[in-house]
Amino acid sequence: MIRITGLKARVALLALLVFAFVAFLLLGPYEAPSRHLSPPTGVGKKLGHNSEALLTGHAIAPRLGNATAKAELGRAAWKVLHTTFSRFPEKPTEEESEALRSYVHLFQRLYPCGDCAEHFGQVLAKYPPQVSSRTAAAMWGCYVHNIVNKRLKKPEFNCELIGDAYDCGCADEEPAESGKGTAA
Repeated sequence: MIRITGLKARVALLALLVFAFVAFLLLGPYEAPSRHLSPPTGVGKKLGHNSEALLTGHAIAPRLGNATAKAELGRAAWKVLHTTFSRFPEKPTEEESEALRSYVHLFQRLYPCGDCAEHFGQVLAKYPPQVSSRTAAAMWGCYVHNIVNKRLKKPEFNCELIGDAYDCGCADEEPAESGKGTAA
C-alpha cells in the first residue's frame, strides 16, 4: 500500500479531489463520443463558457519543481485513479460513464503539477478515457499509466495484474437478507 507521508502532498491531493468534485457538481456530466468532445446541452450557456474548454483546456497549476513532492504526488494520484477505476461499475449507466469521463479530464486539468498535467493532457487527447465498464476503465488506466512510465523511463506494469495491485481493500456490501446489512 502506498502511503502519503508529506503534509503538502496530502493537502494537494485533498485539494485536487475537492476541486474535481466541485467542478463536476457545477458542470455536471457531459456527453462525448470517444474521439470528439462536445459540451452538454446548456452547460456552456449556463456558465458563460465553452464546457469543452473547461474539460480539455490547458493545465491550471504552475510547474512543480520539487522532485520529491512530484514523485509522492504522482504515486498518490495513480493510487486514486486506479482505485476509482477498480470501484467503477462493471455495467455503468450512461450518466456514470459520463461522470468518470468528466472526472478524468478535470483531474488532468487541476492536477497540482502543471508540467505533468500538460503531458497527461496530451495522452488524453490521443487516448480518451474508456468508460464503458470497470474492466475497460481499469485496462485503459493501466495502459495510460504505462505510457507515462515509459516517458519517465520507469518500468512498465503488467496490466493483467492491475486488479490485484490497486485493490482498495473495500468490502462489498453484505446482502440485506442476512439481517446484517450496512446502514445507508
